[in-house]
Amino acid sequence: MGSKILAICFDFGDTLVDEATEIKDETLTTLRAELIPGAGQAVRELKRRGYLLALVADGRPGTYANVLGQHGLYDLFDAVAISEEVEVEKPDPRMFTHALDQLGIAPQDYGRTMMVGNHLERDIKGANALGMISVWLDWSPRRPKVPRDESEAPRYTIRMPMELIELVDNLESGWLRIAD
Repeated sequence: MGSKILAICFDFGDTLVDEATEIKDETLTTLRAELIPGAGQAVRELKRRGYLLALVADGRPGTYANVLGQHGLYDLFDAVAISEEVEVEKPDPRMFTHALDQLGIAPQDYGRTMMVGNHLERDIKGANALGMISVWLDWSPRRPKVPRDESEAPRYTIRMPMELIELVDNLESGWLRIAD
C-alpha cells in the first residue's frame, strides 16, 4: 500500500493556464486566459478526491483570482503563495513553505507533498530542495527542456495535466514510491 499524498501544489503559467492566451492590463496583471487542455478537469478531480491544493506562483496577485475565477477554479485552492505577496520568487523555499504552512503541513511531511510546474529552474529545483515530489509538466515550448544539473531534475514528468491523475493513482497504490 502506498503512502498518502497530503497536498498538491501547482504553478500557474503554462501549468494550468496557456501563457500564450493571456490578456494583460497595463500593470501586467492577467485579466483572462485559457486553460491548458485538461487542467481544470485535473484540479476538479483532485479536489473531489479530497486533496489539499495550493497555488505557488510568481507574478501579479490579481492574475490568479481573475483567471482561475473565470474558470471556476480559484475557490478550489486551500492555500495561495504569490511571489509579489511573499516578497520572494521561486525557487526560494519561502514560496513553498508559505503554502505548506497555510495547509498545516509540517517539514517532516514535505516528502508527501507534490509540486507540479513547467519551469525546471523555479518549480522543480525549489520542490526538490525541500524534498517535495517534483512533477514537471513538459507541455510548453517556452521554457528549457533540459535540467542544468541534478537540482533541476524532476522526479516525474507528465506531458498533459490529466496525466497527473494517473501519476497520483500510481503513487497512492504503491506502484510508484512516494518517498525515496
